[in-house]
Amino acid sequence: MSDPSIRPVDWDTLTFHALNEELDVVQRWSTWGSVERSARGPQPWPGWLVTSAAALDTDLGVLKTGKEADVVLVERAVPDDPEQACLLAAKRYRDTDHRLFHRDAAYTEGRRIRNSRDGRAMSGKTAHGRAVAAGLWARSEWTALNQLFAAGVPVPYPVQLDGSEILMEFVGDGDAAAPRLQQVRPAPAQLAALFDQLLAALRAMTGLGIVHGDLSPFNTLVTGLDGTAPRLVVIDVPQVVDLVANPNAVEFLHRDCTNMAEWFSGRGLPVDADVLLADLLAHAW
Repeated sequence: MSDPSIRPVDWDTLTFHALNEELDVVQRWSTWGSVERSARGPQPWPGWLVTSAAALDTDLGVLKTGKEADVVLVERAVPDDPEQACLLAAKRYRDTDHRLFHRDAAYTEGRRIRNSRDGRAMSGKTAHGRAVAAGLWARSEWTALNQLFAAGVPVPYPVQLDGSEILMEFVGDGDAAAPRLQQVRPAPAQLAALFDQLLAALRAMTGLGIVHGDLSPFNTLVTGLDGTAPRLVVIDVPQVVDLVANPNAVEFLHRDCTNMAEWFSGRGLPVDADVLLADLLAHAW
């Protein structure tokens, strides 16, 4: 379940500045300097990212509650220095006792646990094993985000990994969180542009031998609909599967195609899921 101490974001009153000490919020020193270098995002680090050791991380509210994790809006800022402040999305995985996602096995076929002690703990469902499992899902998403970002797939920039928490770019649209694709009603030209971006992203993923596995209009975001250049962003990639190693991969890919084809067709742009699947498989080899 989500942390009851974290309140939903009130976008009408949210301000973007270093922390006011009178606010009743969860706060900590920035963990940027305490994580391993390999757990920091790809360089060059973006100019908007605050890396100062003097920064504070402040929880501002829940952005999303999902089946396996909660996503919390975090401000990383140096007090009294408004030039050093940024918003991040913190995805915090729950242990297996508090997750609602119980189809792990179909997604994890083909993955290996290097540490034999961790493997035994997971099999025995000990407290350590449950924590290891949460960390593995976080690391899986971290690895996927880095690989996809490096390949030019439109995903949030991965900032850092710390145990079962991933900090990543906050995808906003103006002063608010970007809406999910499911929520928007784009104009015909915008709809065509969004599909072109989706097709390019899926081709790039299958070219890498990666299948999202749970793609739908609910885990894609859209920015820029108030102009002529909308941007599609793919999120929620912990369950990505290897197109070759996982025997369920093509089935998952077909489901991804069906989910997206139905949405675009329903908005007035006919998309055939089977034709889309064939196109993507052609780009996989």
